[in-house]
Amino acid sequence: MNNNFHDPRLILKKYGLYPKKGLGQNFLISPKVLRTILQASEITPQDTILEIGPGTGVLTRHLAAARCVVAIELDETLVQILRQELAQYPNIHIVQGNILEIEHPQLVAELCGIEKNYKIIGNLPYYITSHAIRRFLEIQPSPSLVIIMVQKEVAERITATPPKMSLLAVSVQYYAIPEMVTLVRRTAFIPPPEVDSAVLRLRVREHPLFPDIPSDIYFRIVSAGFAQKRKSLLNSLSSSLNLPKSRIATLLDKASIDHNVRAEQLTLEDWARICRQLMECESYPTVR
Repeated sequence: MNNNFHDPRLILKKYGLYPKKGLGQNFLISPKVLRTILQASEITPQDTILEIGPGTGVLTRHLAAARCVVAIELDETLVQILRQELAQYPNIHIVQGNILEIEHPQLVAELCGIEKNYKIIGNLPYYITSHAIRRFLEIQPSPSLVIIMVQKEVAERITATPPKMSLLAVSVQYYAIPEMVTLVRRTAFIPPPEVDSAVLRLRVREHPLFPDIPSDIYFRIVSAGFAQKRKSLLNSLSSSLNLPKSRIATLLDKASIDHNVRAEQLTLEDWARICRQLMECESYPTVR
């Protein structure tokens, strides 16, 4: 790997460039971490890959082992450099754009001739992490696997279990099975970010976790539960859903949920039982 590691510092020096703080650019300079990302990505010659934030192409060169790669880079200067440096790889398509604004499944279909079973790999600017992850998981067709570098704290929140759940954890785990592959020290990047990072792997669920519950209903209830974190679940749901406490208490009893627990103590299945009770009662139109 070390012999095939194209150090971003050399590329930046070659073209007289410096990382742009305004774009959240932190370039990976660790061959060890790169190797870990590649192993976690489980790349095969049949794969279609969407890379987010290829930067100087340190990872992109190795992704060329896949059948087709679409790399989306926001920085127009780096786009030109990537096209020049990676010109020898006809299966790599460099696209300039903002991942939050691009309908990436359609782009992958257009450039690679495949509409599903693609993988997303990338190093996201930390300020768009949560938004980007939700977009990756909710858009259709969704990827089969997501491998991304995120803040250590965000990875810990996403992979949390009761009693440390959060709205972010529920939102991600509803769509995928998360795993923190490895921690990454800030010294693995230039410039070093202010926090440590982690490689996060999301195995996207092939089928809805709760097919009997519309996703909008599920997240309406979960959001209501987390709306007032310091309150008990009974009080938070009553206040957020504008339903009498007596009604919520009855529903919680039927769902076998303690009135005094807090949202972070519930499992995804607990939320599903609450949703089913609400959908069965006469107040269902209210929560919809």
